[in-house]
Amino acid sequence: MGIVDEDIVRVRENSDLVQIISQYTQLRRVGRRFSGLCPFHTEKTASFSVNAEDGFYYCFGCQATGDAITFVREKEQLDFVASIEWLANKAGVVLRYTDANEGESRKRRTRLHDAIEASSQWYHQRLLTDSDAGPARRYLRDRGYNGETVRQFTIGWAPDNWDQLARSLKLSNKDLIDSGLGFINSRNRQQDAFRGRIMFPIFDAQARAVGFGGRILPGSQDPAKYKNSAESTVYAKSRTLYGLNWAKKAIVAADEVIVCEGYTDVIGFFQAELPRAVATCGTALTEEHVKLLSKFAKRVVLSFDADAAGQNAAAKFYEWEKKHGLDVAVADLPDGVDPGDLAQSDPNRLRLAISGAKPFLAFRVDRALAAGNLSTAEGRARTAEAALAMVAEHPDVLVRDQYAIDIASRCRLDESLVRQILAQGPKQRPSNGRSRPAVAKRAPRETPELEALRVTVSRPDDVVPLVVTDLFVDELYAATFHALKSTESLHEAIQFGGPDVGDLIQRLSVQDTEVEGEDVAARLWQRYLESRIDDCRRQARSVVDTEDLRELNTGMGWFKEQVAKLLEPNTRAATVAGLLAWFNSAAEPAAKTEDETG
Repeated sequence: MGIVDEDIVRVRENSDLVQIISQYTQLRRVGRRFSGLCPFHTEKTASFSVNAEDGFYYCFGCQATGDAITFVREKEQLDFVASIEWLANKAGVVLRYTDANEGESRKRRTRLHDAIEASSQWYHQRLLTDSDAGPARRYLRDRGYNGETVRQFTIGWAPDNWDQLARSLKLSNKDLIDSGLGFINSRNRQQDAFRGRIMFPIFDAQARAVGFGGRILPGSQDPAKYKNSAESTVYAKSRTLYGLNWAKKAIVAADEVIVCEGYTDVIGFFQAELPRAVATCGTALTEEHVKLLSKFAKRVVLSFDADAAGQNAAAKFYEWEKKHGLDVAVADLPDGVDPGDLAQSDPNRLRLAISGAKPFLAFRVDRALAAGNLSTAEGRARTAEAALAMVAEHPDVLVRDQYAIDIASRCRLDESLVRQILAQGPKQRPSNGRSRPAVAKRAPRETPELEALRVTVSRPDDVVPLVVTDLFVDELYAATFHALKSTESLHEAIQFGGPDVGDLIQRLSVQDTEVEGEDVAARLWQRYLESRIDDCRRQARSVVDTEDLRELNTGMGWFKEQVAKLLEPNTRAATVAGLLAWFNSAAEPAAKTEDETG
C-alpha cells in the first residue's frame, strides 16, 4: 500500500516549503535563506533556518531537520501517505496509488469534500440572489453583516423545501447521506438535511469543506436554534474548529488564538479586527482541539465562561497547559453578552477584553474574591476559603504559593496561616467536599453511554441506527461510537480510533449484555433532551427580547413533550425514530406536509 514514487517526487518539487512552514511560525529572508523561531521547541532567539531552493529545514537549537514531507508529518501528526496527500492537495498534484483500495478511499473523501463545497456555494448563491432568502438577508443586516462579511464567510441560505439541494446536486443516495447533506425519507426519496436555515459552512484547517452549522430565523417553529452536520468520514466535531482556515495566518502572527462557542462570535471578532478567532462546532473544547491549536500558537484565550464547568474544566485546562506547552487565559467579557453582539455594540470593549485576558486561575480567583464579602472577618474567611479551593486544584506548588500570598493580602489574613490551610488540602474546606487521591487508569464508570457502547460492540445493528454521535458527552465515548459506526469490524474500529478507543473497545468486547438497543437509545435521547431543556432555562435568564424568549419557551415545551413520550413504553420506539429524523433534518418528527406525502 503506497503512492507511486514518481508522484512523491512531483509533490516534493511542487511544495512551497516556506509557505507551508509560515503557517506555524513567522519567517524572514536572510540572504538566500529564511529564518525564524523554531516551530518544534520554545525559544526566544531564532535558530530555525529554511533552504527554500533545495526544500530543507534545520534547527540549530533542537536539531529538527527534514523536507516538506517530514515537516507535515511532524506538525500535522500524519503518517507518510497522509502527509503526501496533504501536500498534493496544496500543490494540485493528482496522486496514483500502488493499492487500488487506497486510491478509492482518497477519491471518496475528495468526492465528499467536493459535494459539501458545491452545496456551500449553492446555499451562498441562494442567500445572495433568491427572493425566498429576503428574511434571511434582513436578519443578517440587522446583525451588522454587510455583503463583504457574507461573502468572506460564504454564508448561505437553505430554503424551506424538502429536496431542492438534493435535486440540484444529483448525488447518489450514499454520497448524500455520507456527506451529511441529506437522508432518505420514509417514501424512499432523497431529502435535504437543512431547511429554512442560515447556513455557516465549516472548513478544516486545510480549507476543505467538511460540514455546516445552520441557524433558524426568529419566529421559526423548530425548537433547535442551531443544527450541525452529522459526523462523517470527513467531519469529526472533536477535531474541527470553525474559522481556523481563515484565522490560522493571524494566529501564527500573534502567537495567540481566541476560542469562542459560536459561529457568529468568530465573525464578530473578525469584524472587530481580531481575525484570530475559532469556535467549537456544537461541542465542548476537547484535547484534540487543543492539540490542533498548539501547532499554531502557544497562547489560548477563552472567550466564553470557562469557569462554568468548575473543577473538571480546571483540571483539563491545567493538564493541557502542561502537556501541550500552552498558556490558557480567559477574556473578561460583560455578563450575559456574547462576543458577536459585543462586536457590534462596543468593539473596543471586546478588544480590551482580549488584550486584558487573565491566566485561567487568576480569572477564577478574581471572580471568587469579587463575589465575596470582604467587609467582615467572617466574610473574608469564607471568601478566602472559596478562592483557596480553586488554587488547590492547580498542579504546580509554586503557582499555588503565589496565589496564596495574593489571597492573604486581599482578604487581610495572615500569610502563613493561609499557606497552612492551602497545604492541608481541599478536605479541610467543606465547600469543596472530600478530597479524592489521584488514581491510576481504572475501569470506566458505568453510564448510559458506556452501556450503549457495550451493546454497540456486541450488536451494532441494535444501536447504530437509533442514535447519533452527538448524544455521547464523554469525549472518549463519542470517539469510540464514531469509530464503531464508521467501520465494518472491531479490528477496523480499533485501528480507526487510536490507542484509547482501542483499549475501550477491547475491554467492552469481552463483556456480555442483555440490554435492548432501543432502551439504551431512549436513555441517551432522554439525557440529550434534558440538557437542551437546561440550556433553554439558562438562556432564558439572560434574554430580554420577547420574541427570543417565546422561541426558547416553544423549544423547551417541545423537548419536554418528547421526554414524556420516551418514558412511555408504547410510544418509545416511535419517539426514538422521530427524534433521529428530527436531528438529521430540519423538520419536526411529527410534521407531515403535502410535499412529503404527495
